[in-house]
Amino acid sequence: MNRLPFTVAVLLLSATVCSRAASAQQSPVYGCPEVPREDALPFLCVPPTSELEAISEPPVQVNLTIPEGTPLRIALDQRTRIAHVGEPVHGQVVEPIYAFDQQVIPAGSTVSGRVTRIDPTPAKTRVLSYSGGNFTPVRKYEVTFDKLMLPDGKTMSIKTVTSPGTAEVVHLAAKKAKQEEEKKKNAAARAASDAKQEAKAKVHSTIETIKSPNLMHRLKTMLYAQSPVHRQYIEKGTRFNAALGDALAFGEATRTQEELASLGGAPEPDSLLHARLVSSVSSADATRGTAVSAVLTEPIFSAEHRLLLPANCKLVGEVQEAKSARKFHRNGELRIAFNRIELPSGAEQAMKGTLEGMEVDRSSHLALDDEGGARATTPKTRYLSTGFALVMLAAVSHPDTEHGTTDAAGDADTRAGAGISGSRVAGSLISLAARSQPVSLAFGALGASESVYSNFLSRGQDVNLPQNTPLEIGFGPPHDDAKKPAPAKP
Repeated sequence: MNRLPFTVAVLLLSATVCSRAASAQQSPVYGCPEVPREDALPFLCVPPTSELEAISEPPVQVNLTIPEGTPLRIALDQRTRIAHVGEPVHGQVVEPIYAFDQQVIPAGSTVSGRVTRIDPTPAKTRVLSYSGGNFTPVRKYEVTFDKLMLPDGKTMSIKTVTSPGTAEVVHLAAKKAKQEEEKKKNAAARAASDAKQEAKAKVHSTIETIKSPNLMHRLKTMLYAQSPVHRQYIEKGTRFNAALGDALAFGEATRTQEELASLGGAPEPDSLLHARLVSSVSSADATRGTAVSAVLTEPIFSAEHRLLLPANCKLVGEVQEAKSARKFHRNGELRIAFNRIELPSGAEQAMKGTLEGMEVDRSSHLALDDEGGARATTPKTRYLSTGFALVMLAAVSHPDTEHGTTDAAGDADTRAGAGISGSRVAGSLISLAARSQPVSLAFGALGASESVYSNFLSRGQDVNLPQNTPLEIGFGPPHDDAKKPAPAKP
């Protein structure tokens, strides 16, 4: 009889304790500032497991280093004469340089250097140049840049190996890339703030002032080059690839595990990857399956601005089609595709990348088709120049008959035109001074034969993509049978 009340009291006490323990899992109790861990007693005040895991993963230190061999794309901002070794040169960086995910050398940074070598003209080149009426043939030169100044005023000494300058750079784009330009922008660009966009526009406006000369200036330069004797200059806007002889260190940066959680992930379909060729490739010697590799020059971010691919990731591909140039002025063709991305950590990711844009020398006369294939083109002016040479030859072949008399020397205008077609301005002056039909006929025949051979009978032009050629590669997901590896952990 006395045990029943005792049993009821025990049951009530047990229920109260269990109720308090259950509520301790949902709200702070006993003075705990936060909800205790799921597997801990309430009075221990242990943080949740998720917070313990976050605390146990320290931030990552990233070295911001530009590796040796990285090219700085530099455009001269002033005209420089090639006369003596030691002539100063000055320019600006036209493309930013990234280390991992951070921009360390902004576009607009200034560089300075000097002309370090001027080669003598070989005898064969001089003879051919003189025969064409050019008594000051172009001499090869070398430029070295040794000082870099960042926009914040910091100055750095650099060692560079500079490639030959490109006087006129043009940007080629596949037609589909032009039509879907907005769609193929990097996800990071879409997520950038207005302030960042304004800063970028300011940099581009600065670079705009040192672009290649306009059409009128190019025409004046071409006419000046036609004179028998003229000075040699490096024109404003001429671009160089100055490869760093030593690595440049810009300290360290701290990145959290959350910021690197997406590292190694796939970019959005139709993203545009900016890269540069690691080594040159040409339709003259490339065959189907020839390996091609490039290096990512800008990091790729997700729509949430999380890093997917850091700068200097390697893009691996191969030549899919190559046709070398042939006789009768048939030009070469080259088509390459990229199928794999290699991260600095060694992790790999499959892709289906097509060439959608690149920067080349205007004189290379290249074009991209809808599928990203590069081909050499022949300027339409070849018909005009060849037609002019043939007309001048026909005109000078017939004596000038006027008022019933025959002028054996021929008309002065005809003689001048025949001389120009054969040996430019020098040939025109010689033909006018000689007042001889055979002399004018010789210049006309020389001009006509050279024009017909070079424009229609000679070997065509190959597609030559030099080392460090800037590329724009459209990212596409791999085929269904390609295995996509998991994102790499730092």
